Amino acid sequence: MTTAAPAKRLFVLSFGCQMNVYDGELMASAFRRAGYEAAKEPADADVILVNTCAVREHAEEKVFSHLGELRRHKQRGALLGVTGCMAERMGKEIARRAPYVDLVAGARSFGDILDLAAAARDGLGPVISVGHDRPPPARDVSVRTDPYRAYVAVSRGCDHHCTFCIVPATRGREKGRPMAELVDEVRALVADGVVEVTLLGQNIDSYGKDRPEGEDLHHLLRACHDVPGLKRLRFVTSHPADMAEELFDDMATLPRLCGALHIPPQSGSNAVLKRMARGYTRERYLEIVREFRRHCPEGEVAADFIVGFPGETEEDFEGSLSLVREVLFQQSFVFRYSPRPGTPSAERFEDDVPEAAKAARNLRLLKAQEAVATAKHAAMVGRTYEVLVEGRSKKDPDVLMGRTRGNFIVHFRGGPDLAGHLVDVRITGHSPVTLRGEIRG
Repeated sequence: MTTAAPAKRLFVLSFGCQMNVYDGELMASAFRRAGYEAAKEPADADVILVNTCAVREHAEEKVFSHLGELRRHKQRGALLGVTGCMAERMGKEIARRAPYVDLVAGARSFGDILDLAAAARDGLGPVISVGHDRPPPARDVSVRTDPYRAYVAVSRGCDHHCTFCIVPATRGREKGRPMAELVDEVRALVADGVVEVTLLGQNIDSYGKDRPEGEDLHHLLRACHDVPGLKRLRFVTSHPADMAEELFDDMATLPRLCGALHIPPQSGSNAVLKRMARGYTRERYLEIVREFRRHCPEGEVAADFIVGFPGETEEDFEGSLSLVREVLFQQSFVFRYSPRPGTPSAERFEDDVPEAAKAARNLRLLKAQEAVATAKHAAMVGRTYEVLVEGRSKKDPDVLMGRTRGNFIVHFRGGPDLAGHLVDVRITGHSPVTLRGEIRG
């Protein structure tokens, strides 16, 4: 009697944005169809893929640090690959700095990941594939990192040319997927137990610009919203230059579409916005927020900021500080500027803001946002909110964690059988980061 050989295993470590998480799931889908199982740890994997981000230098250096740690698994024959935006940007440079890497597959060629891995396994490595536009693998909806929430990429790439951004170079021109295909994916996810879907795009507001008439974000939201069994729908990331008022109508009238808008200002200074080539002014940004809140009085806005962009003065930075205090963001992600090779800002502008000033401004902006968040959380105490239960808290297994429609994190006690359900939670306390509550009824 012969015993079947154990299935091979794949481990994917994704850094960066939600799109990277989604791409990691697509690559895992391809390997699943080839007979691979998911490994919980790199030590258990036959293939280890590090799916990367190239938006900031710190993220890239973090990847090299992880590669150094993962190198030891090659001693038992594991294949080590680097995929994603950093792979697209650096290509052969990764193989030079980390010669033990077997495979480098850029963000636009990971659709060939199985063939590339096979070539690397056959000793043809390091196999390097960048600069291609291959269609991504088909998705297996059962392969995902969260049992109840899922991402769906509606488009890839970006046609904007913000001077700080590497995305057009690593992911190419914007290209949208057929609307029917997207709705089918949402339908399949819901059938597999998903209750909340987030539609993704580097610039999701312009979805449909390369599609037939009637295939745009407005129509896509309505079509996905009507999928039976879906409880919540979100979309990210919005670009202020492409916002359409009809989206605010959708957020106000579609009950499953959450009133949470992620719309990065990047700066509160018109001078900096102009050098960034963002295509809008501070005044226009505030006008968009006012219009959104006119339609959705309970709606929440999240932001991204870059501090220390070339030429940013103290007065420019004060513009960002005042924007935080005026808009009252639900959350702000703050990053220090780092020049990305190949971007217009790296070629045109001197990186002239001292690192100490960048660090100080980063901290000041985060403290301003913390003050805003603390006040928002305090105002929520005593009120009841609908919360999607995501699972147990990482810090306390006896406590559940979930999110409101406005994307606030809430911790409360309850049984594990509530995961994936919507519950009403009364807020009883708060910290600058999270809320505490108790289930009603």
